[in-house]
Amino acid sequence: MTFSEKKEDLKNIIFTYIKHWKWFVLCSFIALAIAYVNIRYTIPEYAVKSQIQIVQEKNAGSEMSIFQDLGVLGGSSKQVEDEIEILASRSNFIEVVKELGANVKIMALGNIINSEVYSNPPVKVNFIAADSTIYNADYSFFIEFSSGNTFGFTEDENLPSKIYSFGNGISTPIGNMVITPNLKDPKSLIGKRYQISISPVEKVATSFKTNVSISVSAEFSNILDVSMTSALPKKAKDVIDKLIEVYNRNAIEEKKRIADTTSDFINNRIQLISGTLTTVDKDAQELLTEKGMTGSGIEVGAAVQVSAGSRQNLENAKVQLQMVSGLKDYVSGEVGYDEMPVVDVGSAALNQATVQYNTLVAERKRLLKSSNEQNPMIINLDEQLDGIKNTIQSSLSSLERNVGMNVSTLQSQLGRIQGTIYSAPENQRELRNITRKQETTESLYLYLLQKREESQIAFASALPKSNIIDKAYVSSPTPVKPKKAITYLAALMLGLLLPFGVIYGKDLLDTKIHNKHSLEKFTKDIPVLGELPRLTKKDSKIIINDDRSVLAEALRIIRTNLDFLIKTKLATDKNKNNVIYITSSTPGEGKTFLSSNLSMILASTDKKVLLVGADIRNPKLYTFFSGDSVDKLKTPSRNKDAGLTEFLLDDSIQVKDIIRPMLVHHNTIDVIYSGKIPPNPAELLMSSKIENLLEEVSELYDYVIVDTAPMMVVSDTLLIAPYANHIIYVTRAGVTDESAVKFPLNLRDEGKLKGVSFIVNDVSLDSLGYGGKYGYGYSKNSKKWWKF
Repeated sequence: MTFSEKKEDLKNIIFTYIKHWKWFVLCSFIALAIAYVNIRYTIPEYAVKSQIQIVQEKNAGSEMSIFQDLGVLGGSSKQVEDEIEILASRSNFIEVVKELGANVKIMALGNIINSEVYSNPPVKVNFIAADSTIYNADYSFFIEFSSGNTFGFTEDENLPSKIYSFGNGISTPIGNMVITPNLKDPKSLIGKRYQISISPVEKVATSFKTNVSISVSAEFSNILDVSMTSALPKKAKDVIDKLIEVYNRNAIEEKKRIADTTSDFINNRIQLISGTLTTVDKDAQELLTEKGMTGSGIEVGAAVQVSAGSRQNLENAKVQLQMVSGLKDYVSGEVGYDEMPVVDVGSAALNQATVQYNTLVAERKRLLKSSNEQNPMIINLDEQLDGIKNTIQSSLSSLERNVGMNVSTLQSQLGRIQGTIYSAPENQRELRNITRKQETTESLYLYLLQKREESQIAFASALPKSNIIDKAYVSSPTPVKPKKAITYLAALMLGLLLPFGVIYGKDLLDTKIHNKHSLEKFTKDIPVLGELPRLTKKDSKIIINDDRSVLAEALRIIRTNLDFLIKTKLATDKNKNNVIYITSSTPGEGKTFLSSNLSMILASTDKKVLLVGADIRNPKLYTFFSGDSVDKLKTPSRNKDAGLTEFLLDDSIQVKDIIRPMLVHHNTIDVIYSGKIPPNPAELLMSSKIENLLEEVSELYDYVIVDTAPMMVVSDTLLIAPYANHIIYVTRAGVTDESAVKFPLNLRDEGKLKGVSFIVNDVSLDSLGYGGKYGYGYSKNSKKWWKF
């Protein structure tokens, strides 16, 4: 395809859409109008934002801290991501809904849109039913202020209301309910109608969770942005602030649970050691009293001094063993999943595992508030807890064995040292033993008291998990929804794309011929003589003399092009080449219409024109030459009704007997009608008389126009095709399919047709030619406003 052809195709494509500009304007206007109505009646929504800082907790005993310091595990980022999940947990939102009472919504009913009343509700609704019932209820009703003391109540907006007094109980499917006014002057709301809806807490919590967005302010930052869009900024601020409050409160309660668990464990150990200490003190007192000893230890001081170091180590090991054994018994005896005490038994790994176990227990308890133990997340946590618990038990068992071995070793060493002091008085040695045991037990007792105080101090000084940088506030006075500029732009784009898509889809699926240009894509080197415009009901089917209509101008162009073909052929052929067939693919494409009008336009140049009706199966030529504007000139008296059929059947009938001179709108033409419909038209047309007829009239007339039968329906035209000098194939815009055009082209290539040319009939005025219109302003048609 050459550049000029591509340019021409582009121009045609552009014109295809430009000629429908009114549709683009109309659709754009409608889309913009819809956008305006949408913006006008859409409740604006505002963005509410808050910022908090996640407080990092330092675990000095963590064995993984070195990797976090090196940035290998990204500990800070991971912790912030975990806190985001905790903050946005479903259980937190359920608590927010319950504490704000957000499951009860009051809507003020308007003529077009309804709006929620949040800050100063006109009434207060009190339920007598249990909270568990209200939290799961899904119920709505309507009220209307009828006076200062009464109101109308109905569950169906279309049903009449029942009058109740404020403060009286109302029976509902969710239990009794009491409605009281929340205004100083209820009379000011007489006639106002409201809808009060009670929704399940979990449903409202899910809606809040969807609308609240939580994100990190910047990469590797501990600051979180908590935002929410709502038509009620006050409600959005309350939701965000309450969510942060619940989050911090739950974190403190979690620390309290761990501190209480640790304190309970230490208290149990203190009670046990307190009894042992009392027994040791009593033994020392009895020994001193019975033996009359002073208790100064001078007698055995030297000997005991030698073993002091070993005994101290032994007692320390025994204390450690006792702590390990006690913690092991506590872990083994625990049923279910509760927080474990955090006690320093000399193993940092064990301490870290205990902290991790307590964290998972707290998460499990939080999830159980809004789920059950069959939840896959709960089952997953149980598996992790069991694994950590087994690890802790294994570590305690291993530690117990190691400490036990250390005790045995120290005991053996102490036995060897004590062999050197057997010579000391037995009473002094026994007293010293009791004293050592007393000192050891007392030191353990004091140690546990210290740990208990540290646990309580740690809870008392516990800080929230987050610091509030900015409380919830409206981030911009401009609504985020609806966005007017974007809405109008989207509407305009939709208004332009809709007709574009329809036109494009229609053009893509369209396989019909529409004008000369679309036909020439298939005919290639075969000429297209012209186009005939689409006529309205008011237009005449036959042109008149000196007609300046669009139809007449189009016919003049066809006449000029036809004369050019005839003259071109005369240069190589001595015959007159004036026998012109008019045919088409199927009936209804306008071949008879073209035959009649082409004869008229040729006759207007004072040429002798003969119009032959050769469609003897479905003759319609007579319909164009009847009425007051047609005069039959002097005709022979013999066989005055004979036509082509009679001529072919009766040898006595001559050509002059079937020619009918006509005066039509001051133009004179001769017509041969088809005659009566024969039973065997195809065989009749095979007669040699048809060839003789055409040869004879060709010499008598300047133009012989033959109206033939449709080629794709019957074979009649093919039978007489060899006698034609030119065959004009009529196509109809919007009716003739592209595949039908290939039929005559194939016949031409096979040599069955010669002198083929095309004409497009019934072309819309805006598609004539290459988008232009014939004529110079004559006979303009004004279309109605709705006909685009």
